[in-house]
Amino acid sequence: MSGAVQGRVHGVGLGPGDPELMSVRADRLVRGAKHVAFFRKAGRNGRSRAIVEGMLREDAVEFPMEYPVTTEIPLSDPRYNAVLSEFYEECTRHLCALTAEGEDVVVLCEGDPFFYGSFMHLHSRLQGTCEVQVVPAITGMSAAWTASGAPITWGDDVLSTVMGTLDEAALTEAMTRADALVVMKIGRNLPKVRRALEASGKLARAVLVEYASMEGQTVQPLADFVGEALPYFSIVVVHGEGRRP
Repeated sequence: MSGAVQGRVHGVGLGPGDPELMSVRADRLVRGAKHVAFFRKAGRNGRSRAIVEGMLREDAVEFPMEYPVTTEIPLSDPRYNAVLSEFYEECTRHLCALTAEGEDVVVLCEGDPFFYGSFMHLHSRLQGTCEVQVVPAITGMSAAWTASGAPITWGDDVLSTVMGTLDEAALTEAMTRADALVVMKIGRNLPKVRRALEASGKLARAVLVEYASMEGQTVQPLADFVGEALPYFSIVVVHGEGRRP
């Protein structure tokens, strides 16, 4: 309808997991939202949805965006990207249809929406199609180094964030060049991450933080951890040792 008011998509960062670490703006948008979308695995409630439990309006309409089953397709297989691309296209069509009807939609995002989050894939598709705004938030890695009880960097330390999904040579190179490290997406890549940390001379300083700021948070030297895999919400930090006054 000509002249109709267009709705807006809000990508709302919820922070690392503790609802008290949400921004004032995020809290306001979540509590006032009529339409709430969030990512989750099939059969799961979804971590972002769990963070806002008890905060939504009674009449809120929820739109769970369930990831397609892709574990049987290797990351290197072109079909993997094709399946995920269609999934994000479908989600984008649904969100834009709501905004075309004049409805605002809040998309719940763990951590910060623009930091390795699924919302980024929606944002690139929403651009030029419907209005979208992003609410930044505290990242999981910030909560992890805070939980470790020490500053992550000093002086001129170079901080690098590396993914455990990288091949071992790339991991080792990145770790060697950095003064301070955050290692994410470890999971079943733990043995490879350990070897890369040892090769870079940083294994003895590596600290494992699980479920930072959430119930069940643990902090321990990575060297003390016995196992070959880590839960999804696990981050390894290596503190810098740079210049101090």
